[in-house]
Amino acid sequence: EATGYGTVYFAQHMLKEKGQDIKGKTVAISGFGNVAWGAAQKLVQLGAKLVTISGPDGYIYDEKGLTQEGVDYMLELRASNNDVVEPYAAKFGAKFFAKKKPWEVKCDIAFPCAIQNELNEEDAKQLVANGCQMVVETSNMGCTAEAVKYLNSHITFAPGKAANAGGVAVSGLEMSQNSLRLSWTFEEVDERLHNIMVNIYKNAADAAERYGMKGNLVAGANIAGFEKIASAMMSQGVV
Repeated sequence: EATGYGTVYFAQHMLKEKGQDIKGKTVAISGFGNVAWGAAQKLVQLGAKLVTISGPDGYIYDEKGLTQEGVDYMLELRASNNDVVEPYAAKFGAKFFAKKKPWEVKCDIAFPCAIQNELNEEDAKQLVANGCQMVVETSNMGCTAEAVKYLNSHITFAPGKAANAGGVAVSGLEMSQNSLRLSWTFEEVDERLHNIMVNIYKNAADAAERYGMKGNLVAGANIAGFEKIASAMMSQGVV
């Protein structure tokens, strides 16, 4: 859930920097598990039009956009252990495309939320050709190296090493609560997560700009991460 929420907060701030809002954007996501559910939940709460979820059996296209009822049903699909999304189409009157990926659907933003290497170069080209403005990598290494290269040179691309850090961040918050004997509310943790994701974006964007690669969040995330480790090592007298 935290990973899904965090990646949407990351995208939300990216859009804000462009003077845009996530509300009203058409969004395609893959997967229907815990991370995809978290992303779907937050997207719907923020007013985005979420039109796809997917599983090993294919993907569903809900032209009207998922409602909260549809998001809740994702949990039922997950709990069934059948590993399929086709029942969603029958329940909500959506279209089901067997053995296909959702990246052929026209959308403003794409969130790969399922598995490693799920979005390849051909998928990336199709997304760009269909007018996709942004890809936010939510699964770990969800895009192939070729896809990352293509997307990063054509549209805004948020790498998973930055965009999907929300789950790890909240794990850190949980350890802090345990160590300090504190108990934060859901709202307090959510606010901290939101601030963390905004800071991760700002650090990556700032590093990219300082090194002459403005807008390249792949380079920015790599540089910002390296700088943080180098600074820590120097503070400890390692170098």
